[in-house]
Amino acid sequence: MPQLAAQPAKSLLTPANHTLLMIDHQPQMAFATRSIDVALLRTNAALVAEAAAGFKVTTVLTTVAEKTFSGPIFNEVRNPFPAIDVIDRTTMNCFEDEAVTSAVNKIGKSRLVLAGLWTSVCIAGPALTALEQGFEVYVIADACGDVSVEAHHLAIERVIAAGARPLTALAYLLELQRDWGRAETYGLTTGVAAKLGGGYGLGIIYAGAMFGGHGG
Repeated sequence: MPQLAAQPAKSLLTPANHTLLMIDHQPQMAFATRSIDVALLRTNAALVAEAAAGFKVTTVLTTVAEKTFSGPIFNEVRNPFPAIDVIDRTTMNCFEDEAVTSAVNKIGKSRLVLAGLWTSVCIAGPALTALEQGFEVYVIADACGDVSVEAHHLAIERVIAAGARPLTALAYLLELQRDWGRAETYGLTTGVAAKLGGGYGLGIIYAGAMFGGHGG
């Protein structure tokens, strides 16, 4: 019988072992999103962005046809990364754009985490491309959206079948922390969760107000 060691799985995300790509969180894409409430989508995208910025995750921001069609990237995605230039492109699949692939290659990490609009086009395309080229791919499903529930779910099923690993925005934040004994990021994690973590965040606020503590 194997002996269980007190160590994390190699497939778990850490702040240093992946690059986050936030893809096409733009008004024109959000207008037609029906698989998730747009307000919730914005909250989840903000949670991912603030988590990544706080944990200093290497991040690429990209838009499609920003000035001619789709509009600017959401403020809540842009503002946590004031030093990062947003890469605008014409290709639906961001990995068919050399500026984006060059940015990923310059960072040099083989594990990629994707979130964006729409799931069936701007997430499935790069996910399948990266998987075919030997990268590990994770998709933050509730920071993505599509024109219908069916379109979103089929896209998630498609990339999972190809080898991608799904997770949620809150799971992403907590996976980066993963140990409440990490005091240097404890306040960051509970602060982001309290602000953007829905009912869990309310629990953190309640625990702090009533008992002087935080929920784990």
